[in-house]
Amino acid sequence: MIRPLKPTQLIPAPHIMAGGVLEVDATLTNSDTLVLLLHPNPKHGGNMMSKVITTMYRHYREQGMNVVRFNYRGVGHSRGEIEYGQGEFLDALCVLLWALSQTSAKRLCLGGFSFGGFLACQVADVILTGQAPNGFNVPDVKLIKTVLVAPSIEKNDPTGLVLDPKTTTVIYGDKDEFVKPSSMYDFATKFELSYQVVPNATHFFHGQLGELKQTLQNID
Repeated sequence: MIRPLKPTQLIPAPHIMAGGVLEVDATLTNSDTLVLLLHPNPKHGGNMMSKVITTMYRHYREQGMNVVRFNYRGVGHSRGEIEYGQGEFLDALCVLLWALSQTSAKRLCLGGFSFGGFLACQVADVILTGQAPNGFNVPDVKLIKTVLVAPSIEKNDPTGLVLDPKTTTVIYGDKDEFVKPSSMYDFATKFELSYQVVPNATHFFHGQLGELKQTLQNID
């Protein structure tokens, strides 16, 4: 089991409920760049300690950036009930706004794995369109990169979302057993996104986390 790199903290999340909190693991620096990482399906045990998310966390931490990952509502010490939908999207915005308030970052990198990849698309849409859900401000930050690792775009329809082809990359394995590689290719093609295919990699990149990290380095 991969353990947190340091103690987590609980941040206010009043959008969930009175006294609501979300569990956050943050490395904050003097960097002008913030990285927000979004974990996979909480209904199937997904949490911020996912090996893929941990690989991404360590990669960006090594670059000296501000890096934040967190547990959605109902996961770990975060309060509320798992929704697999709008609730987790609002959680992501809550954590992003909190993280920006804790740093001087003006540049943002979004990274998401599986279901988290779809959430990253939704957060990117808010920033690029300047339209946030009721009760939330549009984050005052420039989106410089969106990294979607094996994004769940079959169970979650990205139609209508705005993504920036110049700054968005899809990474997936050609042996993915949960999201068809052909579907991710079609998604990348439809939105004119760049993509990187990791040979022989499965959805969770078992035995190939090193290759995933190398791919992250290649697109920096």
